[in-house]
Amino acid sequence: MEYTAGLGQNEGVSGGGQRGAPRYLSLIRAAKLVCGQGEFLCVVRDVSTTGVGLRTFHRLPTDPTIALELQNGETYELREVRRDGFDGAYRFHHPIEVERLIQENLRYPKRQLRLNIAVPLTISALTQRAEACTLNLSQQGARIECDAVFAIDQPVRVEGAGIAEIRAKVRWRRDANYGLVFENTFSLREFAQLAAALQCPPMLEEGA
Repeated sequence: MEYTAGLGQNEGVSGGGQRGAPRYLSLIRAAKLVCGQGEFLCVVRDVSTTGVGLRTFHRLPTDPTIALELQNGETYELREVRRDGFDGAYRFHHPIEVERLIQENLRYPKRQLRLNIAVPLTISALTQRAEACTLNLSQQGARIECDAVFAIDQPVRVEGAGIAEIRAKVRWRRDANYGLVFENTFSLREFAQLAAALQCPPMLEEGA
């Protein structure tokens, strides 16, 4: 799903609370927050040389050591400045080149965000049933590790703790690693809330 709007530059208060830094107010892009609590989806709402404004689909992580990872794999260390519900303002540890962040991000508009989450699974087909574990998850599929042998393009059913049955197809196989593509993809909100449920359920609690 595309989350990029047109870009416009303006003067205002940066995510770090500092006036005079240019902000790209209409930058709307999915990214992920990486910390000791796990990996969580967010939407970058605005960015300046000193800070960034983010929105999540659940309570924000509380880990003081946190990084923002873009779709192109670039990461930026952050320090929280303030939070308001699902919105947070963060300061970069070091000033960044805003143009580079934006242009590098726009080069990968359709790259899937993958969350490195290990979840025990059961993989079922017509003739067999096997235990597996996710290596990463995306809105459209998963990379898993499984000792059983499944064929390329073989339909399978995926189930796990916190994951309702998902119908998928084997896209590729490399030794004990498989790439699965889901028949029905997650919306960004669904995927974000699934990630929180799997890694830090209290983030989904209202008023906690």
